[in-house]
Amino acid sequence: MTTETGESFALLTGASQGLGKHMALELAKRQFNTILVALPNENIQSIAKQCRALGVKAYYYETDLTKKENLLALTHWLNENFNISILINNAGLGGTESFHETNVDFVDRIIQLNIRATAMITHQLLPNMMQQKQAYILNVSSMASFCPMAYKAVYSASKRFIQHFSRSLHQELKHSHVFVSVVHPGPMKTNNDVTQRIKRQGILGKIGLLSPEEVARRSIHQLLKKKSFILLGWSNRLSWLFMRFVPTWIKFPMLNRAFRRESKFQIE
Repeated sequence: MTTETGESFALLTGASQGLGKHMALELAKRQFNTILVALPNENIQSIAKQCRALGVKAYYYETDLTKKENLLALTHWLNENFNISILINNAGLGGTESFHETNVDFVDRIIQLNIRATAMITHQLLPNMMQQKQAYILNVSSMASFCPMAYKAVYSASKRFIQHFSRSLHQELKHSHVFVSVVHPGPMKTNNDVTQRIKRQGILGKIGLLSPEEVARRSIHQLLKKKSFILLGWSNRLSWLFMRFVPTWIKFPMLNRAFRRESKFQIE
């Protein structure tokens, strides 16, 4: 491939489905060229084709981001061939299950994908982005980052890392041309299975429930408006206030009951 001189691109990880798919389409609607990253055999080429139909260039790259050598190969290819003006670290993994019953490989994949991949991709692409006239980084955290959660112990902790990493990097780069933001989506109706699991949580699961299309649209809109800390909608703001100010002895049992129900539903 020859270097795409004079043009800039938005890089998006986890782009084959759910929120990532709709972020890719939202970027294309806004006329950003895209590079879409996903696992092999997830039909990412069809999303790239949909982006091209909206009048932009779109490339795709298939790899497993839990492996360090793959991260380095990806970022080397990007730095050799593209000007990166937008980076969206969306790829992530989660689940709801008792920690001691969770497969150790699954625990490792959550840590490698949610934490290491986000940090390493950002680190390797920052010199490229700092050469652009204006660049944006959007890291996808979660409402789960605001409170420890039983049955989501590793996931909620990993999203807390994303939140702190993003806020710290925002301060480091505030006088540069690279703007850093973090978004905290609540529950999303990504597919029927996920929607049913969320409903199983009861009222806590339904608070802030949005479609991935709406989350994608609002997230990218606020990123480009240079909002460094993104909460989506009044219901998620209420959830944030609840998790921040309600005493632990009240909120922990409520959250634990909700996620215990979801965990049992998954096992069944």
